Amino acid sequence: MAKKTFLDFEQPVAELEAKIEELRYVQTESAVDITLEIDQLSKKSQQLTKDIYSDLSPWQVTKISRHPERPYTLDYINGIFTDFVEMHGDRHFADDLSIVGGLARFNGQACMVLGQQKGRDTKERTLRNFGMSKPEGYRKALRLMKTAEKFKLPVFTFVDTPGAYPGIDAEERGQSEAIGRNIFEMAQLEVPIITTIIGEGGSGGALAISVADQVLMLQYSVYSVISPEGCASILWKTSEKAEVAADALGITAHRLKALGLVDKIVNEPVGGAHRDTDQMVSFLKRALGDAWRQVADLKPKELLERRYERLNSYGRFTDTKAGK
Repeated sequence: MAKKTFLDFEQPVAELEAKIEELRYVQTESAVDITLEIDQLSKKSQQLTKDIYSDLSPWQVTKISRHPERPYTLDYINGIFTDFVEMHGDRHFADDLSIVGGLARFNGQACMVLGQQKGRDTKERTLRNFGMSKPEGYRKALRLMKTAEKFKLPVFTFVDTPGAYPGIDAEERGQSEAIGRNIFEMAQLEVPIITTIIGEGGSGGALAISVADQVLMLQYSVYSVISPEGCASILWKTSEKAEVAADALGITAHRLKALGLVDKIVNEPVGGAHRDTDQMVSFLKRALGDAWRQVADLKPKELLERRYERLNSYGRFTDTKAGK
């Protein structure tokens, strides 16, 4: 059984789980039946996890969104879609492996699916650049979306990135132009686009594949103009204030839903998506089916009008006049 990774605020659960594993080991070596004690401790661990997760701070949610065992884009593609055929390259410079995508079927419907992919181990993380895309990654994504438009296929995107790669080589090849071009083109794409924030939705790196008709967000994912550490470094000159920045940024699913920036929050299993990937895949498949039904029958003109109105509706403010 693979060892679970627990976050700092989950230590009480980690201690209980360690005790449960210890008892299971003892049971295999002993003639004494301690199944009842194990069941009681398991229920206690489940309840403790529920209690902890019922009152999370934005900074704690950020940590969950970055959990190394959390399902990534390919996990959802393999679990939700069928007949997936990966497509490579941007036809300009290279194949950026931080973005994966290709043709697939969703409930029998042909579609295009793409998203950011982080790595599980050091080798894969380096290969996929920790999910931080370079210009060629965004240009590959745009090529795939344009192909979908050509064949009138819906587009499903999955967002999971700390942000676009900020290196010199990326800037030299036009990082900001590539992101801006994607936003511009997605706003005019004549096929339905459904986006899901599955982990981190960081800055322009996330926005470059998330201009959509329906935006879903997993319960313990985050979506922000900048990472809490980046915000803290700018405002307070130290990343140690990241927890304060996370509170101020309003990066959690419920906050963004209240602001009208996301359409639906997809609940996660107790303890987060990484505790039960199969159940999370099932939850998300159902939510994507609901989102697809809302846009499936819209004509291109209706889609574009709705998308334009949606983009213009972002943000809430109150217009007040100073009293005399």
